[in-house]
Formats: sequence, C-alpha cells, structure tokens
Amino acid sequence: MHRFAPLLLIATTPLAAQPAPAEQGWTVAAIPWQTEGAHGTRFALLEGRRDQPGTAFTYAFSIPAGVWDAPHSHSATARVFVARGTLRIGYGASNDKAAAKSYPAGSVIIVPAGAIHYDGADEDTVIIGTAVGPWSTSYLDGSAPTSAGTPIRR
Repeated sequence: MHRFAPLLLIATTPLAAQPAPAEQGWTVAAIPWQTEGAHGTRFALLEGRRDQPGTAFTYAFSIPAGVWDAPHSHSATARVFVARGTLRIGYGASNDKAAAKSYPAGSVIIVPAGAIHYDGADEDTVIIGTAVGPWSTSYLDGSAPTSAGTPIRR
C-alpha cells in the first residue's frame, strides 16, 4: 500500500496554483467594444490572452450589414457562435459571396487553423468566438483592409 502513496500525492497535487476565474457575462447589447475598423467592424477581447501560447481566449466581433472580409486564415482553430444576425462564410481564395453559406443566430461554426476563408454579413451581425493563442490572421492579399482588432501575420 505504501508503494503507491507518492503516485497518489502526484496525481492529486495541482501543477500550479491558479486562481479561479471571476464570474463574467455579457449580453450582445453590452459588449465592451475596444477597437473599430475602417469599414465599421468592431472587436472586443472578452477574456483571456490571445498572444500567449496555449492560453484560451474569448472574443466578440461585430460585422455591419454589407461588409465582407477578404480571404484570410488564422493561426489557430476558431469556435464561433453567431449571437445576432447571420454570418456568411465561404472557403477558398476568392471572395465568392454567392458560394458562402449562411449561419443564422444560434449557429456554431468551427473554422480550422490555416483554412483560407472569407466572411461577411447582409445584416448587422455579432459573433462570439473562442480560440487558443497565439492568434494571428494572414490575408492572401496583403493590401486588403483588415478587420478591427486583427493581429496580422505576414
């Protein structure tokens, strides 16, 4: 019995003491927007750090009606929930709006790391996403306008 006591101690001892996260919550109407892009997109980092490897973060992103983001990819997989409006997203190097699929409020979309995609909205749309850092975006056309709050990978 004593031979297993050290294993039990190792298995039940936390690797690093971390404080419990504070309770937080947001409604779509009360998101604390932090940056706004030239074409009206808005970004808010709700919690976490997107610049640290292995660290999860949650963000909100607002897309005004009629705005489309040029083909791009992200350094990490994004898990996206459509909170308001309808997100339109397509995959590939061309911004083919007719080929984009529509995801109405309540939808969940997984955008794999490195997947070239484009997105936009025909109505004001808000998405909530989660990912793990480090997070960056790479546009196929380096001269394309970027969205609010987008760390660029060249």
